[in-house]
Amino acid sequence: MSNQHKIEQRLNEAFSLREAVMGNAELLQQEEKAAGLMYMALSKSHTVLFCGNGGSAADAQHLAAELSGRYYLDRKPLDAEALHVNTSYLTATANDFGFDHVYSRLVEAKGKKGDVLVALSTSGNSANVVNAVKQARKQGLVTIGFTGKNAGQIDDHCDVLIKIPSTDTPRIQELHILLGHIICEIVEQELFG
Repeated sequence: MSNQHKIEQRLNEAFSLREAVMGNAELLQQEEKAAGLMYMALSKSHTVLFCGNGGSAADAQHLAAELSGRYYLDRKPLDAEALHVNTSYLTATANDFGFDHVYSRLVEAKGKKGDVLVALSTSGNSANVVNAVKQARKQGLVTIGFTGKNAGQIDDHCDVLIKIPSTDTPRIQELHILLGHIICEIVEQELFG
């Protein structure tokens, strides 16, 4: 297979998945609901926390930065944070309590009723993300999950579940960041537009 053919194949897969998302009314309703819940929380000076592993951690940090910095508009910062950015905390907690608890312990420490936890996991089964969502629910946070097509352990613990209709991790992550960007745009527009 030539590289040009591989490039075209991956682009076709990405475009096809975007079309599938555009035609999925339930998914688009969940997206709109997620944006509304994040807007409500931030309009009342609550915090949006993000968590994920690997590429999903990168997406979590990216989306937190869009809210805490700026998206399109020059405006006041919003309280948004990716839970993995303190490496001293992360490594100490993983060492002392196990990696499965690195996010749930921070949710326990930082999360307040009315805050939002956005959990990104292409499988929906990452133990540390699942535990964070469970802890968030106990504390009265709104929980928003970004996952893939297959049923995952976080499915039953999220107030809003944005399930990309794919099992291909890179394609799922591409849609997570696209839909996350759209939420950031809606939230920013509603608060400051």
